[in-house]
Amino acid sequence: MEVRQIKMETKRTKVIRVEEPFRPDREGLAEAGEILRAGGLVVFPTETVYGLGANALDPDAVSGIFRAKGRPSDNPLIIHICKIDQVYELADDFTVQAQRAAEAFWPGPLTLILPKKACIPAQVTAGLNTVALRMPDNPVALALLETAGIPVAAPSANTSGRPSPTTVDHVLRDLDGKVDVVVDGGSCRIGLESTVLDMTSEPPVILRPGGVSREDLEGVLGHTDIDASSYDHDSPGIPRSPGMKYRHYAPKAKVVLVNGKELNDISNKVNELIANYHSQNLTVGVLASGETVQGYGAEAAFPLGSRVQLETVAQNLFYGLRFLDDCNVDIIIAEGYPDEGIGTAIMNRLRKAAGGNLVMV
Repeated sequence: MEVRQIKMETKRTKVIRVEEPFRPDREGLAEAGEILRAGGLVVFPTETVYGLGANALDPDAVSGIFRAKGRPSDNPLIIHICKIDQVYELADDFTVQAQRAAEAFWPGPLTLILPKKACIPAQVTAGLNTVALRMPDNPVALALLETAGIPVAAPSANTSGRPSPTTVDHVLRDLDGKVDVVVDGGSCRIGLESTVLDMTSEPPVILRPGGVSREDLEGVLGHTDIDASSYDHDSPGIPRSPGMKYRHYAPKAKVVLVNGKELNDISNKVNELIANYHSQNLTVGVLASGETVQGYGAEAAFPLGSRVQLETVAQNLFYGLRFLDDCNVDIIIAEGYPDEGIGTAIMNRLRKAAGGNLVMV
């Protein structure tokens, strides 16, 4: 089985590469911060995925995010901050529960939904009366935010609907020539977006599962609900959080998700589907765990990692979807995973990528 990747085209967007230990003034972050203050677009790394940033208080700058991504205007954005005191400047009510969550998980992959202040442009919140805030756990991101001196609205730095980018190559494939500068901080550590937690509800509600699990949240906050949209591939109405509406995280190829309680049943169904697609003269790629990847007769397969190390599976998920797309397969079949811990976020992304193409065994 031969797998090859497409070579990158010549880059047009300026790339600033940083390595730890670094000094912002020597690594070009001062330049990137000035671009943000002037209303430009800057891509930067976080611990989750790469973000496409603009001055969150500048409506014209924020509108540039939507144009670059081709993002629907009713899909709200997350504002990134570097100091917890900034919450008081952006949110109307920072409750005791919300403070407890921030103290436990910031900096980190947790976004808090809070009542917004009037200074937040409607473009950021899609007209909602709430705002999404988070403090990323990435030294490059925090240094950039501090250097810029402004809150930065930043969705994932990809074409809307595509798998989120975890490397600069992913960013440039989608946004080369559409942004002012890309800050290259290497591969993202977590690989899935942040958990979005609505703190305006009692109990708090997870609107999008992510890098902080429901179990972790409940250890700090007590009972936490999870929105039904996490289990649907589409949701009607105006979304209260990114990832709640539209097809997300999807490669160009059709994705079919196979899930069940027993791994042997899952792998048998995957092989059955491969044979069926081959009979239709379709090529197949498989997104599989390390335990099963060698047992599939597909044109291409990508090993996400062991099923007993779901953090590795999460880190590799978007990379794997993009890798298989580069193999030009017609169909991508993905194995399902236990819906607990970080597995809840993995399954959320796979369901969204499959857009309802779910096979249960």
